[in-house]
Amino acid sequence: MTDRPDTARPDALRRETIAAHANGQHDAATGGVVGAWQPSTTFVRDAAYRTPASGDVYRRPHSPTTREAEAVIAALEGAEDAALFASGLAAMAALMRAAGGPRVAVQRGSYYGTQVLGERLADGAPITFDGASLESLAETVATRRPALVIIETPSNPFLDVIDIAEAARIAHAAGALLAVDSTTATPIHTRPLEHGADIVVHSATKALNGHSDVLAGALVPGHGGRVLFDAALDTRAKEGCVLSPFDAWLLTRGMRTVALRVREASRNALHLAQWLAAHPKVTTVRYPGLPTHPGHAVAAAQMDGGFGGLLSFDVAGGADAALGLAGRLRLIARATSLGGVETLIEHRHSIEPAATDMPPGLLRLAVGIEAVEDLVADLDQALAEVP
Repeated sequence: MTDRPDTARPDALRRETIAAHANGQHDAATGGVVGAWQPSTTFVRDAAYRTPASGDVYRRPHSPTTREAEAVIAALEGAEDAALFASGLAAMAALMRAAGGPRVAVQRGSYYGTQVLGERLADGAPITFDGASLESLAETVATRRPALVIIETPSNPFLDVIDIAEAARIAHAAGALLAVDSTTATPIHTRPLEHGADIVVHSATKALNGHSDVLAGALVPGHGGRVLFDAALDTRAKEGCVLSPFDAWLLTRGMRTVALRVREASRNALHLAQWLAAHPKVTTVRYPGLPTHPGHAVAAAQMDGGFGGLLSFDVAGGADAALGLAGRLRLIARATSLGGVETLIEHRHSIEPAATDMPPGLLRLAVGIEAVEDLVADLDQALAEVP
């Protein structure tokens, strides 16, 4: 069991401090500054068959260690609650089912797994809209009347940026709720609830944990999303898509440095985006921190302290040139994921079906916290051999 010190209210602290102190939690039993890991799957009732003071009965609906990680995420988002799931997709699936499955509008060009979930829950006929166009969103909600709209900003891997406040206004006017996948932005750069969103989704696997060793997802409700959030919690309890206590403990450990990691990765990403944009063998760079990005002004208004650690770029020469470049990299690893301390590169065209219209020459660069000079040198030597 952990306690929170009375010296400062979390809502009066900056996010860097909330993260570093794990929302003020420590081990009350020993005084340890790091919270304890509670692995139990079940909890003893007393002689009168009353539950423990913690309220815990069974790990599926309740877990002490998981609640501690949830409290950190909620505080970072400026929310009263949060719920952790076994993965980002598990969190998204629970949210979509809670909203009625086929009545969910999904952004085209967003994370591929989200699009697949939308197709499956809508029996192959999902409600979709153009992620780079508020006009497309407005037309879609007016004609299809979804119960829930899901946007991702900045999106993965196209880095589309959507004005959250405007998307919320459009969704609410049509009687829909707005969920924002804020995995790329993280609560360090953007707090969607402050812009009118009803619920926030995170793949906590990514920057929140930041060490490529935890699979987790999170839902964070605002006041308008509470009913939907509670329905998703019911799905978590009844279907068992829960996070293990050890992963929750690792996640809390990882979040202690999230502000430092995210801002350093963002600085590196901006430097690399500028460098790649000037390279003669790169045809397109997608990064909202560049003034040439069509969503730069919106990103600058709703992102604080940076534009995230994710970018993508197209290599002249298409798929063969892009794959050849990736194969010559010596420091940057060829692997799926983003938000870790190490920089990763991925050729999305190789792993997504043709229906996603992924450009053959696109490489997704998930930037870490290495010395940016070393990253530039690695990309430079690999690009030098592009025909």
